[in-house]
Amino acid sequence: MDIFKRKQKVKFEGGGLVIFQGVQQAMAAERGLKAAGYIVKLVAPPPELRKGCDLAVEINLVEQPGVERVLREKDLPYVSVDPIKIDTSPLLDVVKVTDFGEWIMVKAGNMKMTYEKTSGVIVNVSGGGCPDIPYLHAELVDKKLYEASRPKDLGYTLCALNLERAFDECLALHSGGDKT
Repeated sequence: MDIFKRKQKVKFEGGGLVIFQGVQQAMAAERGLKAAGYIVKLVAPPPELRKGCDLAVEINLVEQPGVERVLREKDLPYVSVDPIKIDTSPLLDVVKVTDFGEWIMVKAGNMKMTYEKTSGVIVNVSGGGCPDIPYLHAELVDKKLYEASRPKDLGYTLCALNLERAFDECLALHSGGDKT
């Protein structure tokens, strides 16, 4: 059984993008800004705004001074804050779920997470080509979904971010709900 899901893109009034040199900085900035109470999301910036990183943090441009203050206070370096002139790209909205009888496999982007239906134990993590995948695999396999660390808190790459999306879907499915 395959299920495809699409999330609607959240638009921000007066939208802006915080541009970073690396994926790790963008992911850390998203965490730091959310912890400070800002509504932000990771997006793929338009090619003309990329400065070495395939991630940016979308913000409400009106909140730019506060966002920049939080980034400075948390020592989260960024390249620039730019107004959005062209739509950003969502970070892979398609999540594919495959039921294997005893197991459920969830694929987000190039990453897959498989768990046992009855116990909720993660039995496999695969995909991607990022250097943190072996570590993510070692940290997540044989742990129950509700006891495992979040992939985006363990990894520093786009693969970890996609695995986070698969992990969220696994949690929703195992709890009997649908997160979309």
